[in-house]
Amino acid sequence: MRNEGATTVITAKRLVLALCAAGVVGGAVGAITVNHNSAVAQAAPAVLAAAPAAAASAPVPGAPAPLAAGVVLPDFTAIVARNGPAVVNIRVMGSTKTAMGRQGMPQLDESDPFYEFFQRFQGPQNPRAQRDRPVFGAGSGFIISPDGVILTNAHVVRDATEVTVKLQDRREYRAKVLGSDPRTDVAVLKIDARNLPVVPVGRSSDLKVGEWVLAIGSPFGLESSVTAGVVSAKGRSLPDDSKVPFIQTDVAVNPGNSGGPLFNTKGEVIGINSQIYSQTGGYMGLSFAIPIDLAFRIKDQIVATGKAQHAKLGVVIQEVNQAFADSFKLDSPEGALVSNVEKGGAADKAGIKSGDVIRKLNGQPIIASGDLPAMLSTSKPGDKVTLDVWRDGRIVRLDARLANADDKVAAADVPDALSPDSSSRLGLALRPLEPMERRQSGISGGLVIEDAGGAAANAGVQPGDVLLSVNGRPVNSVGDVRDVVSKSSKSVALLIQRGGDRIFIPVRIG
Repeated sequence: MRNEGATTVITAKRLVLALCAAGVVGGAVGAITVNHNSAVAQAAPAVLAAAPAAAASAPVPGAPAPLAAGVVLPDFTAIVARNGPAVVNIRVMGSTKTAMGRQGMPQLDESDPFYEFFQRFQGPQNPRAQRDRPVFGAGSGFIISPDGVILTNAHVVRDATEVTVKLQDRREYRAKVLGSDPRTDVAVLKIDARNLPVVPVGRSSDLKVGEWVLAIGSPFGLESSVTAGVVSAKGRSLPDDSKVPFIQTDVAVNPGNSGGPLFNTKGEVIGINSQIYSQTGGYMGLSFAIPIDLAFRIKDQIVATGKAQHAKLGVVIQEVNQAFADSFKLDSPEGALVSNVEKGGAADKAGIKSGDVIRKLNGQPIIASGDLPAMLSTSKPGDKVTLDVWRDGRIVRLDARLANADDKVAAADVPDALSPDSSSRLGLALRPLEPMERRQSGISGGLVIEDAGGAAANAGVQPGDVLLSVNGRPVNSVGDVRDVVSKSSKSVALLIQRGGDRIFIPVRIG
């Protein structure tokens, strides 16, 4: 448990947890309050001005219909008054061990340049001592049943040894963590109370881009703070392991808001505020919420069994860029390119192959590759799904029964290798794997790349890589490579085995 904030921050390179001032011991909240007092802005007018009558004219054919005069913003005050009491502040305490030597001196590794210096004072026989150091964190949550069931983020209560829930009326309760699911960042808490206020729950699937939404939470420990904005996008996949189809908004969300509710204009919860994009650790106009439909599916499993199960298709996928679209003769760079299929998994049993491009899942288009795991996150092990797959220039429809993500399966085999040669158009020097190489690597086929130059080197192909397929066709000889390349005009997609990973690399040849 680290002394971190309750809002996950997405940087340009990785996901990190932002430090939460509310959790720092010794008055840091006051410092944050002072720094943010100057950030209060004037409220925008509540009524959109109607266009002057003189400006009115006959509608232009094909133009969007104008907004009706006198359109008003949602009554946020009614939403806050009705639902605010069901939003809670969550304080978390954990502990970490600190190694200390004699008289409180730190224990250093022998490689540390100060090791000898401290040894003079500590003595060579000094035993190590472990001291508990408390760490704190904070976040938000909301009550979904009168008997004290609360939803929040999994990262808010991660590694917690003690969780305290504070209601809007200042009552405090010790909370029990019924379960948490790191994959979706959903956690369920329970407090011993009765007749509590609850939030009404809506359907995130009914949410539309451009709708007004409202967040209530405790940013920087400032309880019951209210912010509003609009839905920027739905089904947004992020570069992390969550596999959640996030609701993207421009609602101001900061450390401490995590786990709090996102309301629609009807005052219904349609999401759990979870992550922000930031280069500074603070709000920058991009916040992400877990759809409540998904959160409740996870909640139901946790309440029933204490844990959540997730479905798995059993594929490794890549983004389809323009070069891949040209290589596979796709009309647009959309879909999820399958670079590897788990042997014995759901995809393998359904007939999916490396080099396939999955274009639809249950009739829903897959634009970016991240759309596929996001869509699968709402499915359960054992569910049957229909996949539209692009293969050899046409769509193939396949049915798959999803497996459990906890199941372990082996990697798929590849064909046997054949003869040596080189491929000058790609800039590759190729040879088959030696028997010893096949045994050591576990790769039964493909061609070893002894040297890479020209187009292939520019694309990132490296000596030592193993070429498994070109444009989805397994290659067992240089003749196979030349045959596929000769039929390609702009680019080819090389499936490469590099260490323990398989990746597609697009190489432009036109």
